[in-house]
Formats: sequence, structure tokens, C-alpha cells
Amino acid sequence: MNENRNQGRTRNPQAREKHPDAWQHDLNPDHLAGQNIGPESDERSEPEQTAFHLRKSGLPLEGDDEELKQVPVLSEGTRLQQGATYDDLREQRPHEFTARGDMSAGRDNAYVPKDRVSYEVWNRLIGEEKPGQERPRS
Repeated sequence: MNENRNQGRTRNPQAREKHPDAWQHDLNPDHLAGQNIGPESDERSEPEQTAFHLRKSGLPLEGDDEELKQVPVLSEGTRLQQGATYDDLREQRPHEFTARGDMSAGRDNAYVPKDRVSYEVWNRLIGEEKPGQERPRS
């Protein structure tokens, strides 16, 4: 009886407009903002830019080249995942922060997602190396 219940459905429940057309924009100006619907982005593929590229363009970053090549930097316009932890490498004092659903990477940001960086590298990026994670001095 319930096997074919959703068959033929064309619209997502989030896409329904719940207000009359005349009031829709006033009552819900950012319709669907922050909703995770639609095709998945190709965010996990090879990043366009890494921390290595930022250092080559003049941003003073610590670390060796191979380590910095593994630190992805979000492209301008990429939405941040709500509740995820990020660091902005362009900030003078690095610190981690939790993103809201309305945030996206801007031209003056260099956001690094914590879940895509090893914890040793992350701790170095935010300036909180733990005992045993120090880099050998040359």
C-alpha cells in the first residue's frame, strides 16, 4: 500500500512556497538559504588553491611546501557548512571558528576546513602545537 507513495513526486518539500505571492518576499526573503538540497558539489575534488599557493603569493605562512600543499583553501563564493570548524589564514591572529549557515568565502578570506586537514597541521595553523607535534629544528 505505501510502496509507491512518493513515486512521481517532482518538488522537494523545502521548495514549496508557503506564503501568497504578494507577501512571499517580505515574509521569506531568503527562500531556501541554508538548505542542503540539490546536487552535491564537487568540493572534495582537487582544490583550486592551497596554503602553498597563498604563501607563494606573499602571505607569510609557516610550514614546509609539501605540508602546505595538503591544506585546501575554499574558493570565493563557496558556502561554509553550518556547524563546521574553519580557520581564516588571512587573519592576523589565527583562530578556529564555527560557521553559520549564511556564511560563504569572500575575496578577502582564506578559509581552511578543519575536517580536511590532519590534526598536527591544523594545530600548527592555529598556533597551538601540542607536545610531541613540534617540528624538528634544522
